[in-house]
Amino acid sequence: MQSITRAMTVAKVLANNTNEKGISISELSKQCELPLSTMHRLLQAMIKHSMVEQDEQSKLYRLGVVWLEYGLKVYDTIDYVSKIRPELERLSREVEESVYLSKPIGTEAMIVERIDSENNPIRIYDQLGLRIPMHIGAANKAMLAAMPRPQSESILSQLLPPDKMPEFLQTLEQITKQGYATSHSERTEGTSSIAVSIKDSLGQVIGAVSVGVVSFNLTEERLAFLTSKVVEAGNNIALRLRPNN
Repeated sequence: MQSITRAMTVAKVLANNTNEKGISISELSKQCELPLSTMHRLLQAMIKHSMVEQDEQSKLYRLGVVWLEYGLKVYDTIDYVSKIRPELERLSREVEESVYLSKPIGTEAMIVERIDSENNPIRIYDQLGLRIPMHIGAANKAMLAAMPRPQSESILSQLLPPDKMPEFLQTLEQITKQGYATSHSERTEGTSSIAVSIKDSLGQVIGAVSVGVVSFNLTEERLAFLTSKVVEAGNNIALRLRPNN
C-alpha cells in the first residue's frame, strides 16, 4: 500500500509539472519528501510499467504513456461526451471563447473536455483533468444547484463551515431560478465564467458546460450574449441526451 501511495504522489508531481522537458530526480525527491535512493528504486519500477519515462539525453522524468492510454479508455466510457461535443464546438465558435465540460466527482469536479477558440488569442487555459472543489466556480455551482438538496448539502458540509452554508444555499436557489451560474475571480483573478448544468435521461447531474473569459473586456452586453448562448447550448444538449437520440 505504501508503494502505491508513493507512486501516485510521484505521478501527481509529474502531472503538475509545467516544464514539458520533465523534472529531475533530485527535484522529485524533494517534492515527494523521499530519499534519493528510494526515489530511484520507485522510478525504475514505474518505468517498467510505462508509468514514467526518462529522457535519455537530459535524464529528466515525465509521465509515461500508460496514463494517456488509461485516460482515453475512461474517457471513452463517458458516452455522453461524443453526443454533446458538437454542441460544445458550436458554442466555442459562436462565442469565440474557451468552452469546458466538467464532471462531478465527490466534493470536486474534474475538467474532462475543453474546446478552445481559434479566433481568440487571449484565452483561459485550464488543463484537462484539473480538479476544482465543488463550491468554487460557475460550473460547480450550477451542478450543485441542479442536484437534490440533500446531495448538495452533503457535499457542501465537507467544504464549508456551518456559518457559510445559509448564504451559499441562497446562491444555489438563485441559480436554480435563473437557470445558469456565474462567477467572477473566484479561482483565478481577472477571469469570469458562465455555466449550465447537464442531466442525463434519468435526471441525474452528470456535468456542466461553462465558458471562461478574461474579465477586463467583459461588458454587460457581452455577458448577456454569453449567458444566452450558454443557456441555449444547455437546452440543445438536453435534447441530445434524451432517449433514442
